[in-house]
Amino acid sequence: MLDPFPLATVGPLFLLAPLLCAVAYFDLRYMRIPNWLSLLALATFALACLIAPPEDLGPRLLAGGSVFLLGFAAFALGLIGGGDVKILSCLTLFIPASGLAGFAQLFALSLAVGIVGLTLLRAIRPLRHIGWLGLAEQRGFPMGISIAMAGLAYTLIVTLPSLA
Repeated sequence: MLDPFPLATVGPLFLLAPLLCAVAYFDLRYMRIPNWLSLLALATFALACLIAPPEDLGPRLLAGGSVFLLGFAAFALGLIGGGDVKILSCLTLFIPASGLAGFAQLFALSLAVGIVGLTLLRAIRPLRHIGWLGLAEQRGFPMGISIAMAGLAYTLIVTLPSLA
């Protein structure tokens, strides 16, 4: 279903795109997503609330809060990093309720692409020694890459029909 007010969806997503690129960089480089990126994403959402349809805010807050609570439980079990939980929760706030199922599919695909891509990059021996923690052998998975991929892909999918 097309967004009846595309500016409310497309504008904030465009503002979020550079933040998502920074998320991917920091997570791959340092295996950490700085808190200021999550705070900037939250501030961007707060500004987006000024132009978003009010009836859409409740479902977005519910979805973002649910992702945060589930992510916090996964973090407590050592399954996911805290930065991943925060930025994924913030990103979910930008997804309209009608787009959550599609975004979940994009995120699952992005996880698969991220795992395969990182496995291939880690197989290139010289890359293991350049000082990027996400490329080091025997490190965890920098999920920020997949979160950023899903967010950027969603932005393109939502934006392209609006530009036509």
